[in-house]
Amino acid sequence: MSNLTPVEVDGQIIAYYFECPGCGLAHAPYIKPYQNPVGASWYFNGDIEKPTFSPSIISKVEYTEGKVSICHLCITSGKIHFLEDSTHLLAGKVVDL
Repeated sequence: MSNLTPVEVDGQIIAYYFECPGCGLAHAPYIKPYQNPVGASWYFNGDIEKPTFSPSIISKVEYTEGKVSICHLCITSGKIHFLEDSTHLLAGKVVDL
């Protein structure tokens, strides 16, 4: 069963939302040709059960006290590959989506 939730606007799926097991935040890669508010867009293979998104997804949160949280990941064939520059405990690990 997929952990992706479609995000629809006017009956069109523009993105897929998922809760990240690494950082605990929501990530929602927008599917080409749609773009998120900063203009980013991802290729999606169309497979809800074993999704692949490219390029990588990165989330950077800067807190008021100066702390920076980074979550950088790739999703390939339904697996989340957390990249080493992530600042959470799953950095460098691979988990099911």
